[in-house]
Amino acid sequence: MEYEHESLVGKVSEIYENISKLDSLNPSKQVNFLFTQLVQACIPPCPIDIAKLSNRAKEMRSKLITLCGKAEGLLESHYSTLIGSYENPLDHISLFPYYSNYLKLSQLEFTMLSQNCTQVPNKVAFVGSGPLPLTSIVLASSHLKTTAFHNYDIDPMANSQACDLVSPDSDLSKRMFFHTSDIMNVSDVLKEYQVVFLAALVGMNKEDKTRVIDHLAKNMAPGAILLLRSAHGARVFLYPVIDPCDLQEFEVLSVFHPTDDVINSIIVARKKSMPIIPLNQGLFSSILPSKCSEIHGFNTLNHGNMIEELAIDEK
Repeated sequence: MEYEHESLVGKVSEIYENISKLDSLNPSKQVNFLFTQLVQACIPPCPIDIAKLSNRAKEMRSKLITLCGKAEGLLESHYSTLIGSYENPLDHISLFPYYSNYLKLSQLEFTMLSQNCTQVPNKVAFVGSGPLPLTSIVLASSHLKTTAFHNYDIDPMANSQACDLVSPDSDLSKRMFFHTSDIMNVSDVLKEYQVVFLAALVGMNKEDKTRVIDHLAKNMAPGAILLLRSAHGARVFLYPVIDPCDLQEFEVLSVFHPTDDVINSIIVARKKSMPIIPLNQGLFSSILPSKCSEIHGFNTLNHGNMIEELAIDEK
Protein backbone atom coordinates (compact mmCIF):
# COMPACT_ATOMS: atom_id res chain seq x y z
CA MET A 1 0.00 0.00 0.00
CA GLU A 2 2.84 2.39 0.89
CA TYR A 3 4.51 1.69 -2.47
CA GLU A 4 1.22 2.30 -4.29
CA HIS A 5 0.85 5.62 -2.43
CA GLU A 6 4.41 6.73 -3.25
CA SER A 7 4.08 5.61 -6.86
CA LEU A 8 0.92 7.66 -7.32
CA VAL A 9 2.41 10.80 -5.72
CA GLY A 10 5.47 10.38 -7.97
CA LYS A 11 3.34 10.01 -11.09
CA VAL A 12 1.14 13.00 -10.22
CA SER A 13 4.24 15.11 -9.43
CA GLU A 14 5.72 14.26 -12.81
CA ILE A 15 2.52 15.26 -14.63
CA TYR A 16 2.35 18.45 -12.53
CA GLU A 17 5.90 19.38 -13.59
CA ASN A 18 4.90 19.01 -17.24
CA ILE A 19 1.70 21.02 -16.80
CA SER A 20 3.51 23.81 -14.93
CA LYS A 21 5.91 24.22 -17.89
CA LEU A 22 3.10 24.87 -20.39
CA ASP A 23 3.04 28.33 -21.96
CA SER A 24 -0.76 28.36 -21.86
CA LEU A 25 -3.58 26.35 -20.28
CA ASN A 26 -5.97 27.10 -23.15
CA PRO A 27 -7.38 23.93 -24.77
CA SER A 28 -4.81 22.36 -27.09
CA LYS A 29 -3.62 18.89 -27.98
CA GLN A 30 -0.81 19.04 -25.39
CA VAL A 31 -2.97 20.55 -22.62
CA ASN A 32 -5.75 18.02 -23.21
CA PHE A 33 -3.24 15.14 -23.24
CA LEU A 34 -1.62 16.12 -19.93
CA PHE A 35 -4.89 16.71 -18.06
CA THR A 36 -6.33 13.46 -19.41
CA GLN A 37 -3.20 11.71 -18.11
CA LEU A 38 -3.69 13.36 -14.74
CA VAL A 39 -7.36 12.41 -14.41
CA GLN A 40 -6.67 8.81 -15.45
CA ALA A 41 -3.91 8.57 -12.84
CA CYS A 42 -6.28 9.79 -10.11
CA ILE A 43 -9.38 7.69 -10.91
CA PRO A 44 -8.26 4.25 -9.57
CA PRO A 45 -8.97 3.80 -5.83
CA CYS A 46 -5.96 4.75 -3.73
CA PRO A 47 -6.30 5.95 -0.13
CA ILE A 48 -4.58 9.31 0.22
CA ASP A 49 -4.38 11.06 3.59
CA ILE A 50 -3.60 14.70 2.82
CA ALA A 51 -2.33 15.25 6.36
CA LYS A 52 0.33 12.54 5.88
CA LEU A 53 1.70 13.95 2.60
CA SER A 54 5.13 15.53 2.73
CA ASN A 55 5.23 19.33 2.74
CA ARG A 56 6.56 19.22 -0.80
CA ALA A 57 3.67 17.00 -1.94
CA LYS A 58 1.14 19.26 -0.16
CA GLU A 59 2.56 22.32 -1.92
CA MET A 60 2.49 20.50 -5.27
CA ARG A 61 -1.14 19.47 -4.69
CA SER A 62 -2.17 23.04 -3.85
CA LYS A 63 -0.55 24.43 -7.02
CA LEU A 64 -1.96 21.59 -9.12
CA ILE A 65 -5.54 22.25 -7.95
CA THR A 66 -5.10 25.92 -8.95
CA LEU A 67 -3.82 24.87 -12.40
CA CYS A 68 -6.70 22.42 -12.79
CA GLY A 69 -9.17 25.16 -11.89
CA LYS A 70 -7.71 27.56 -14.45
CA ALA A 71 -7.62 24.93 -17.17
CA GLU A 72 -11.21 23.87 -16.43
CA GLY A 73 -12.38 27.50 -16.64
CA LEU A 74 -10.62 28.03 -19.98
CA LEU A 75 -12.01 24.77 -21.38
CA GLU A 76 -15.56 25.71 -20.36
CA SER A 77 -15.16 29.21 -21.77
CA HIS A 78 -13.88 27.83 -25.09
CA TYR A 79 -16.79 25.44 -25.49
CA SER A 80 -19.35 27.95 -24.24
CA THR A 81 -18.28 30.31 -27.06
CA LEU A 82 -18.39 27.47 -29.59
CA ILE A 83 -21.80 26.15 -28.48
CA GLY A 84 -23.15 29.70 -28.15
CA SER A 85 -22.36 30.39 -31.80
CA TYR A 86 -25.24 28.13 -32.91
CA GLU A 87 -28.78 29.41 -33.39
CA ASN A 88 -30.11 26.98 -30.74
CA PRO A 89 -27.06 26.46 -28.48
CA LEU A 90 -28.59 23.86 -26.16
CA ASP A 91 -29.13 21.52 -29.12
CA HIS A 92 -25.34 21.33 -29.39
CA ILE A 93 -24.35 21.16 -25.75
CA SER A 94 -23.07 17.59 -26.12
CA LEU A 95 -20.10 19.03 -28.03
CA PHE A 96 -18.51 19.60 -24.63
CA PRO A 97 -16.14 16.61 -24.24
CA TYR A 98 -17.17 15.86 -20.64
CA TYR A 99 -20.91 16.31 -21.16
CA SER A 100 -21.65 12.64 -20.35
CA ASN A 101 -19.87 13.07 -16.97
CA TYR A 102 -22.17 15.99 -16.15
CA LEU A 103 -25.20 13.91 -17.08
CA LYS A 104 -24.07 11.23 -14.59
CA LEU A 105 -23.13 13.76 -11.91
CA SER A 106 -26.45 15.59 -12.23
CA GLN A 107 -28.35 12.29 -12.04
CA LEU A 108 -26.45 11.37 -8.87
CA GLU A 109 -27.08 14.76 -7.30
CA PHE A 110 -30.77 14.69 -8.20
CA THR A 111 -31.10 11.17 -6.75
CA MET A 112 -29.43 12.21 -3.49
CA LEU A 113 -31.53 15.37 -3.36
CA SER A 114 -34.71 13.36 -3.90
CA GLN A 115 -33.79 11.06 -1.02
CA ASN A 116 -33.43 14.01 1.33
CA CYS A 117 -36.06 16.51 0.14
CA THR A 118 -39.75 16.14 0.84
CA GLN A 119 -40.82 18.31 -2.09
CA VAL A 120 -39.50 19.74 -5.34
CA PRO A 121 -37.73 23.05 -4.62
CA ASN A 122 -39.19 26.05 -6.40
CA LYS A 123 -36.03 28.15 -6.12
CA VAL A 124 -32.40 27.00 -5.98
CA ALA A 125 -29.03 28.74 -6.11
CA PHE A 126 -25.91 27.47 -7.85
CA VAL A 127 -22.75 29.14 -6.55
CA GLY A 128 -19.86 29.17 -9.04
CA SER A 129 -21.84 28.38 -12.19
CA GLY A 130 -19.17 29.51 -14.68
CA PRO A 131 -19.41 30.12 -18.44
CA LEU A 132 -20.89 26.68 -19.13
CA PRO A 133 -23.44 25.98 -16.34
CA LEU A 134 -24.03 22.37 -17.30
CA THR A 135 -25.30 21.18 -13.91
CA SER A 136 -27.98 23.88 -13.82
CA ILE A 137 -28.92 23.24 -17.46
CA VAL A 138 -29.16 19.46 -17.06
CA LEU A 139 -31.07 19.65 -13.75
CA ALA A 140 -33.47 22.31 -15.08
CA SER A 141 -34.05 20.48 -18.38
CA SER A 142 -34.31 16.88 -17.18
CA HIS A 143 -34.96 16.72 -13.43
CA LEU A 144 -36.29 19.92 -11.86
CA LYS A 145 -38.54 21.09 -14.67
CA THR A 146 -40.46 23.73 -12.71
CA THR A 147 -37.63 25.05 -10.53
CA ALA A 148 -36.06 28.50 -10.92
CA PHE A 149 -32.24 28.41 -10.98
CA HIS A 150 -30.30 31.43 -9.72
CA ASN A 151 -26.69 31.11 -10.86
CA TYR A 152 -23.97 33.10 -9.10
CA ASP A 153 -20.52 33.77 -10.50
CA ILE A 154 -17.95 36.43 -9.70
CA ASP A 155 -16.91 36.75 -13.38
CA PRO A 156 -19.19 38.97 -15.54
CA MET A 157 -17.83 37.43 -18.76
CA ALA A 158 -18.68 33.91 -17.54
CA ASN A 159 -22.24 35.03 -16.79
CA SER A 160 -22.55 36.74 -20.16
CA GLN A 161 -21.45 33.55 -21.95
CA ALA A 162 -23.79 31.40 -19.84
CA CYS A 163 -26.71 33.75 -20.51
CA ASP A 164 -26.09 33.52 -24.27
CA LEU A 165 -26.48 29.73 -24.06
CA VAL A 166 -29.91 29.72 -22.41
CA SER A 167 -31.52 32.95 -23.67
CA PRO A 168 -32.70 31.39 -27.01
CA ASP A 169 -34.47 28.58 -25.09
CA SER A 170 -38.12 29.49 -24.45
CA ASP A 171 -38.33 27.47 -21.22
CA LEU A 172 -34.92 27.90 -19.55
CA SER A 173 -34.72 31.60 -20.38
CA LYS A 174 -37.66 32.09 -18.01
CA ARG A 175 -36.25 29.90 -15.21
CA MET A 176 -32.49 30.57 -15.25
CA PHE A 177 -31.03 33.77 -13.85
CA PHE A 178 -27.41 34.90 -13.68
CA HIS A 179 -26.01 37.12 -10.93
CA THR A 180 -22.53 38.63 -11.07
CA SER A 181 -21.60 38.65 -7.38
CA ASP A 182 -19.04 37.43 -4.93
CA ILE A 183 -21.18 35.06 -2.86
CA MET A 184 -19.53 36.47 0.29
CA ASN A 185 -21.40 39.72 -0.47
CA VAL A 186 -24.77 37.97 -0.88
CA SER A 187 -26.70 37.58 2.36
CA ASP A 188 -30.45 38.11 2.85
CA VAL A 189 -31.47 36.68 -0.53
CA LEU A 190 -29.87 33.32 0.37
CA LYS A 191 -32.81 32.67 2.71
CA GLU A 192 -35.08 32.39 -0.36
CA TYR A 193 -33.44 29.20 -1.70
CA GLN A 194 -34.57 25.75 -0.60
CA VAL A 195 -31.39 24.25 -2.09
CA VAL A 196 -27.92 25.75 -2.59
CA PHE A 197 -25.34 24.01 -4.78
CA LEU A 198 -21.69 24.86 -4.14
CA ALA A 199 -19.37 24.19 -7.09
CA ALA A 200 -16.15 22.25 -6.48
CA LEU A 201 -13.90 25.16 -7.41
CA VAL A 202 -15.50 27.86 -5.26
CA GLY A 203 -12.76 28.22 -2.66
CA MET A 204 -9.59 26.74 -4.12
CA ASN A 205 -8.26 25.71 -0.73
CA LYS A 206 -9.77 24.42 2.50
CA GLU A 207 -9.63 27.77 4.30
CA ASP A 208 -11.42 29.70 1.54
CA LYS A 209 -14.02 27.00 1.08
CA THR A 210 -14.71 26.80 4.81
CA ARG A 211 -15.17 30.58 4.83
CA VAL A 212 -17.79 30.29 2.05
CA ILE A 213 -19.56 27.45 3.87
CA ASP A 214 -19.67 29.45 7.10
CA HIS A 215 -21.16 32.41 5.20
CA LEU A 216 -23.83 30.15 3.68
CA ALA A 217 -24.55 28.67 7.12
CA LYS A 218 -25.09 32.16 8.52
CA ASN A 219 -27.48 33.22 5.74
CA MET A 220 -29.35 30.15 4.46
CA ALA A 221 -32.83 29.42 5.78
CA PRO A 222 -33.11 26.81 8.55
CA GLY A 223 -33.93 23.45 6.98
CA ALA A 224 -32.53 24.42 3.55
CA ILE A 225 -30.30 21.90 1.76
CA LEU A 226 -26.64 22.51 0.89
CA LEU A 227 -25.18 20.25 -1.78
CA LEU A 228 -21.38 20.36 -2.04
CA ARG A 229 -18.80 18.72 -4.23
CA SER A 230 -15.63 17.36 -2.69
CA ALA A 231 -12.99 14.77 -3.58
CA HIS A 232 -11.85 11.42 -2.19
CA GLY A 233 -8.88 9.10 -2.63
CA ALA A 234 -6.38 10.12 -5.31
CA ARG A 235 -8.92 12.61 -6.66
CA VAL A 236 -7.81 14.99 -3.88
CA PHE A 237 -5.05 16.07 -6.31
CA LEU A 238 -7.72 17.47 -8.64
CA TYR A 239 -10.15 19.26 -6.30
CA PRO A 240 -10.33 20.78 -2.81
CA VAL A 241 -11.66 18.48 -0.06
CA ILE A 242 -14.44 19.20 2.41
CA ASP A 243 -14.74 16.91 5.40
CA PRO A 244 -18.27 16.42 6.78
CA CYS A 245 -16.83 17.52 10.15
CA ASP A 246 -16.28 20.99 8.62
CA LEU A 247 -20.03 21.48 8.28
CA GLN A 248 -20.63 22.49 11.88
CA GLU A 249 -23.86 24.41 11.25
CA PHE A 250 -25.33 21.69 9.06
CA GLU A 251 -26.69 18.22 9.62
CA VAL A 252 -24.86 15.97 7.15
CA LEU A 253 -27.44 13.71 5.50
CA SER A 254 -25.36 11.66 3.08
CA VAL A 255 -21.96 11.42 1.43
CA PHE A 256 -21.22 9.67 -1.84
CA HIS A 257 -17.81 8.79 -3.31
CA PRO A 258 -18.02 7.73 -6.97
CA THR A 259 -15.53 5.16 -8.18
CA ASP A 260 -16.16 5.60 -11.90
CA ASP A 261 -15.35 8.54 -14.19
CA VAL A 262 -17.53 10.90 -12.16
CA ILE A 263 -14.72 12.64 -10.29
CA ASN A 264 -16.41 14.61 -7.54
CA SER A 265 -17.69 13.28 -4.25
CA ILE A 266 -21.09 14.64 -3.23
CA ILE A 267 -22.17 15.79 0.22
CA VAL A 268 -25.78 16.63 1.07
CA ALA A 269 -26.39 18.57 4.27
CA ARG A 270 -29.29 20.41 5.90
CA LYS A 271 -29.01 23.77 7.66
CA LYS A 272 -29.77 23.16 11.31
CA SER A 273 -32.98 24.73 12.57
CA MET A 274 -31.72 24.88 16.13
CA PRO A 275 -28.37 24.37 17.87
CA ILE A 276 -27.51 20.75 18.57
CA ILE A 277 -25.60 20.04 21.79
CA PRO A 278 -22.33 18.35 20.82
CA LEU A 279 -22.66 14.63 21.53
CA ASN A 280 -19.55 14.54 23.68
CA GLN A 281 -21.25 16.96 26.09
CA GLY A 282 -24.50 15.05 26.28
CA LEU A 283 -25.82 12.26 28.43
CA PHE A 284 -25.42 9.59 25.75
CA SER A 285 -21.97 10.57 24.51
CA SER A 286 -20.50 7.19 25.41
CA ILE A 287 -22.90 5.22 23.22
CA LEU A 288 -23.77 7.47 20.28
CA PRO A 289 -21.31 7.79 17.37
CA SER A 290 -20.01 11.24 16.53
CA LYS A 291 -21.37 13.23 13.59
CA CYS A 292 -18.43 12.09 11.50
CA SER A 293 -18.81 8.39 12.20
CA GLU A 294 -19.29 6.55 8.94
CA ILE A 295 -22.00 3.98 8.40
CA HIS A 296 -21.68 2.22 5.09
CA GLY A 297 -25.15 1.84 3.69
CA PHE A 298 -26.64 0.06 0.71
CA ASN A 299 -25.45 1.74 -2.46
CA THR A 300 -28.45 2.46 -4.68
CA LEU A 301 -26.54 4.67 -7.10
CA ASN A 302 -24.21 2.08 -8.69
CA HIS A 303 -21.38 4.56 -9.15
CA GLY A 304 -19.36 4.13 -5.97
CA ASN A 305 -19.61 4.15 -2.20
CA MET A 306 -22.48 5.66 -0.25
CA ILE A 307 -21.70 6.74 3.28
CA GLU A 308 -24.65 7.70 5.42
CA GLU A 309 -23.70 10.19 8.10
CA LEU A 310 -25.55 9.50 11.33
CA ALA A 311 -27.04 12.60 12.87
CA ILE A 312 -29.76 13.27 15.41
CA ASP A 313 -33.04 14.18 13.77
CA GLU A 314 -34.14 17.65 14.73
CA LYS A 315 -37.69 17.72 15.92
